[in-house]
Amino acid sequence: MRPDTENGKQDSNPDPATLALMALGWTLSDGGRADRLLSLTGLDVDALRAGIGDPTILSAVLAFLADHEPDLIACAEAIDTTPAALIAAQERLSR
Repeated sequence: MRPDTENGKQDSNPDPATLALMALGWTLSDGGRADRLLSLTGLDVDALRAGIGDPTILSAVLAFLADHEPDLIACAEAIDTTPAALIAAQERLSR
């Protein structure tokens, strides 16, 4: 479990790669959402597997979520963080 802050969510400076991997796991847990990720990002399963440690790929996963606010919010709740933390992680990974 993550350390809590005042709002019950994780600390304000989470590791962006960790958040992205957690978000990827959440995204892939639903077949339709996983298919949409692959379709909209242009990735295929092999590229996703090969790029699991690549900040560009991880950034693309978070950008995918950022482009659909209901998924962004649902993912943040599921992995015990905030939508803002996911957006910040995406920005840090895309540098």
